[in-house]
Amino acid sequence: MFELKYHTPIEWAHVCLEDFDSFLQDHAAAEKKASGMAMSMLSHYQDRQKLVRAMTDLALEELIHFKQVLKLMTQRGVILANDEKDPYINEIRKMFRHSRDGKFLDRMLIAGVIEARGYERFSLIAQALPAGKDKKFYDDIAKSEEKHKNLFVELALEYFDEAEVYARLEEILIEEARICESLPFRAALH
Repeated sequence: MFELKYHTPIEWAHVCLEDFDSFLQDHAAAEKKASGMAMSMLSHYQDRQKLVRAMTDLALEELIHFKQVLKLMTQRGVILANDEKDPYINEIRKMFRHSRDGKFLDRMLIAGVIEARGYERFSLIAQALPAGKDKKFYDDIAKSEEKHKNLFVELALEYFDEAEVYARLEEILIEEARICESLPFRAALH
């Protein structure tokens, strides 16, 4: 439904694989936070029945992903780390508008862009990993993120005019690209 404006180079994945244990810790935290975000969305917009159903399913799916990453970590002897502030998420959150409808639209579109970035980056991790179950896992995770990216835009179109959705999405994509270009590569999803 949309394309990111900034394309992460494969060198980012190489940085992640050099410290894969830290990447896994960050990935687990990201899945946990994504599940919490879905629960927050359905709690704040209880009157939006389609959104409530979609966020319930998403929260469960993200929690399953968390469990799968935790299993990978356990196999490697890696423990969960403290959740750290994500510089990417901190920057992207500055785009939220403050009106009820503006914030609602922004939450959906920004979530879709974050999922699109996850799709791109998990695909890069899968591409950089050697053949095996870890590579397949990241291929599968990437496909799931791609569906989530589209889900949020579809939900936005359910509640807002198409022209408004795509105009705001374009603004968000431009700013998100600027944020990505400004951040150093590290063994983390963002």
